[in-house]
Amino acid sequence: MSWWILVRFLHVLSAALWVGGQLAVSLVVLPMARRMLDADKRAEMLGGIGRRFGLITVAVFLPVQIATGVALAWHFNVTWASLAEPGYGRTLAVKLVLFAAVMVAAALHGWAHGRGRAVFARAMAMASLLGSVGIVLAATALPSA
Repeated sequence: MSWWILVRFLHVLSAALWVGGQLAVSLVVLPMARRMLDADKRAEMLGGIGRRFGLITVAVFLPVQIATGVALAWHFNVTWASLAEPGYGRTLAVKLVLFAAVMVAAALHGWAHGRGRAVFARAMAMASLLGSVGIVLAATALPSA
């Protein structure tokens, strides 16, 4: 097993846990919380889940994604100029733009939730989730070698 397989594995694992966590909260936890908990308990529980997920994202997922992503780009000889070229470069550029947009949407979601702006928070959560799925789609289009 080469070193680069391990780097790619960590990149994919971190992304899977991050996007999978978003999907689990959105598709499993949130509907059950709405059905089973009163508004105060639901807000307390979901707020706690959001803070913990945000902390893990900033402390683990984000550093792993950035470090392994930069390492993989270096390994594949990606340059700023190559990001404009068709194929690998342009697909990676789409993935990077989506990643930046998702980070902004996630930060805005946390901000809006903390300020009690539920409609905007929900919109940013959906934007973050859809962007994350878009990142996975773009990632599957990248060649592995």
